[in-house]
Amino acid sequence: MSEPVVKVENLNVWYGKPQFFGRSKRVHILHDVSFEIQRGEILGLVGESGCGKSTLARAILGIEKDIRGTITHTTFRPQMVFQNPYGSLNPYKKIGWIIEEPLRVQRKYDGKERKERVLELLDRVGLPESYANRYPDELSGGQRQRVAIAAALIQQPEFIILDEPVSALDVTVQAQILRLLFEVKEQYDLSYLFISHDLNVIYQVCNRVMVMKKGEIVECGEVETIYEHPQHPYTLQLLTE
Repeated sequence: MSEPVVKVENLNVWYGKPQFFGRSKRVHILHDVSFEIQRGEILGLVGESGCGKSTLARAILGIEKDIRGTITHTTFRPQMVFQNPYGSLNPYKKIGWIIEEPLRVQRKYDGKERKERVLELLDRVGLPESYANRYPDELSGGQRQRVAIAAALIQQPEFIILDEPVSALDVTVQAQILRLLFEVKEQYDLSYLFISHDLNVIYQVCNRVMVMKKGEIVECGEVETIYEHPQHPYTLQLLTE
């Protein structure tokens, strides 16, 4: 088996919770989380709101600092696509500027090459070149999510975290975005961590699934095995709700 793109071992994460008189209480959020994501795999992560799914995503990206354990990447450019693309897109900048910004910051390519790359990615995610001159509030939710996917792809990542990427969209648009995610995964040889509370979506798109409860992975395995023969009571509860 090839080397995993991400390997997490005994990961623990704490938050400082403000208290009265300026003191802070340290809250244990993730508890000894361990897993691997193989190259080309879509690993699902499911659990109720507040269980630690987004905290895990931020830890993998290096955003969480109060951690213990190890996170090993074989890629230097992990990216993330968020649930609410409008919140992650600068409303005061045009779409072309937003997609191009990482390359500009890294001083990669000259201006002409960067703009060509932006237009290529707009076309790849199914948006006309003219959308480079639009602002986020001029786009629908599905179009904004396409922009977010293009912005993630601009740095040529091997691994992308998808944090509830279709939960804010209606069913028809969900299907379109899921199809796009499959297409770009195959074209660019990507691996995904797909976070969702929707077990139907997880079943459609993922190879394996992890079930998280209160910051712990209570079950992990092939999607068909977990859905047909759940071993943990919490997994069974999620599947029967």
